[in-house]
Formats: sequence, structure tokens, C-alpha cells
Amino acid sequence: MTGAFLNAIGILLGGLFGLAQRAPLSLRTQDYFRRALGAFTVFFGLRLVWLGVNGIFGSCVKQIFIALLAVLLGNWAGRLLRLQKISNRLGRFAGNLIATSQSKSPQRAGDGFLACTILFCAAPLGLLGAVTDGLAGDFYLLAAKAVMDGLAMTGFIKIFGGPAALSAFPVYAALGALTFICQICARPFLDAHGLTASVNVAAGFVACAVALVILEVRTVELANFLPALAVAPVLTKLFG
Repeated sequence: MTGAFLNAIGILLGGLFGLAQRAPLSLRTQDYFRRALGAFTVFFGLRLVWLGVNGIFGSCVKQIFIALLAVLLGNWAGRLLRLQKISNRLGRFAGNLIATSQSKSPQRAGDGFLACTILFCAAPLGLLGAVTDGLAGDFYLLAAKAVMDGLAMTGFIKIFGGPAALSAFPVYAALGALTFICQICARPFLDAHGLTASVNVAAGFVACAVALVILEVRTVELANFLPALAVAPVLTKLFG
């Protein structure tokens, strides 16, 4: 559960940095980190794809095609399940807590903790990273999320105070639990049927979609793509 641990450490370090710094990070610095994280996410997304495909050229093309089809069908399934709408509701709830704390309304210590926990736990990149960490031991996506959450925490800590940084612990528990379940329950089954690589390839393509959002290239309903991780092994079993 290296990725979940790094994510929690990133949040705590971001909180400490936010408390130590009087002025927020400049827009130029924030833009630098955003571009670096976007490039980082693309690189390790494509790395997952590269490590997942194997065999002769024709076989590799077929595996990539199946993964892309899984992403398309997964997005369709996510729309039917309204996953992005659920994610948006959670985001609006957390946003309302932040807006209330920024207004003249009395602040409650638990508001920052709850808002940050929701935002950091429900992020599609966190769920994607936890799955890849559990199935492939690839914690790099969660490492990127750790930096993103740490940067966000530098601002949240000034709004909510110290209790906001404690959200690192439920984030570690939630993402660590998902990683553990994937490692102990899902990976042995997928390995036994030769399906683990298909999930990783699909996850790599979804990670590239995440990078589009980080780099502000276009708006993508990321939560709707998550079912692709379940669709990929089914398609591989049928057509692989």
C-alpha cells in the first residue's frame, strides 16, 4: 500500500507547508506544478499500457484495441450508473463546506476535515491509482495525486486550520483498503486467468484522460471511465 501511504504523506506535508507559508503559491508556480503533474500522469499512464501489452505486433494491437473498447464501453456504463453525477454531488457538498467557512458564518473544525476527506477520497485518480497499486504494484499515479493533494492542502489549511490535514488518515484508510482488496482478492483471480494486464492497459488509457483534465486541455467526466477497469477483463476473456 505504498501509494496510499505516499498520498497521506503528501497531504500532511502540504498542511505543514501551508502553515509555514504566509503567502499562497504564485500562479506561475502552480502552473509549473500542473504541467509537470500532467506530463507525469501521461508518462506513467503510457507506461502501464507498455508493460501490459505483450506478444507479437498483431497481438499487441489486439490488446490495445480491446482496452480502448473497454474504455468506451466503461464510459457508457458509467453514464448509465451516473457515476459522474454522484462525484459532482460529493464535490458540491464539499464546495459548500468550503464556501461556508470562507463566509462570515462560524467555522466548525469538522467542516475542513470532512470537506478534504470527501475531495481526496472520491477523486477518480485516487481510485484508479489504488487499483493499479493493488494489481501491479504501480504506485506512481497515487504519487502524482499525493503532490496534487499536497498543493491543494496548502490552501485548505489556511481556510480550515490544522484539523483539515487530519484528512490524510481516512484517505490512507480508504485507498489502502481498496489497494489491499485488489491485491488479496482480485489479483489472484485475474492472474490465474491471465487478465491482470488487460486491467492495467485500460487503467493506463484512463490515466491519460486524467492528464487531459490536469493540463486543462478539455473537460472529461473522469468518474464515468472507472467501469472500464471491470469491462477490460471481460472483453479480454471473450475476445482475447
